[in-house]
Amino acid sequence: MSTNATATSGSNKIQRRPFVAELLKRRGNTLVVPGLGSPTWDTFASGDSPEYLYSWGGMGLAVPTALGLALAQPSRRVLALTGDGEMLMGIGSLGVVADQNPQNLSILVLDNEHFGETGRQSGLTGNKVDLCAVARGFGIERTMLVTEQGKVDELAEFLFKGQGPAFAVAKIALSEDPWRLPEKDGGTIAHRFRVALGLENP
Repeated sequence: MSTNATATSGSNKIQRRPFVAELLKRRGNTLVVPGLGSPTWDTFASGDSPEYLYSWGGMGLAVPTALGLALAQPSRRVLALTGDGEMLMGIGSLGVVADQNPQNLSILVLDNEHFGETGRQSGLTGNKVDLCAVARGFGIERTMLVTEQGKVDELAEFLFKGQGPAFAVAKIALSEDPWRLPEKDGGTIAHRFRVALGLENP
């Protein structure tokens, strides 16, 4: 599935946190790598799981981390859940994703068209930058732009069941959702994740 819609077309600004919660209910056994800030808080608020690989302070690394995980765990679907600012910071990773062509990797960008972690300055994706077009330019053929709250089932099918690599953008509203902070200790997060994968003992 592909869309040629521009970044500014017809968005009703999806309510981020309930949208993420509804989406993750449909993930099956997908492993999730949430990015810096809001994607991590939304993922944790939806219901914690040892199959969520949280990170702290690693802006730009959600997609590279998810790519490495997808290559190391080819029998599991992997989702990178990130924001537009973080995706732009690590944009070159899309070229590596396209080159490696992992069939089990999906990427979802929660795009509020602002740099939320540094003061909510206007971002680049509310004007001319079309992340789906950028992904296709790197060679990721399957892209999807979501601008409606009611498209969660269609998006879940695209991300969790279709052939990867898959890249989607959901246009979300700026919101003031309360922080929901998961475990902060990196060693603890990594250990419980490896236990969930059967790679370490509890």
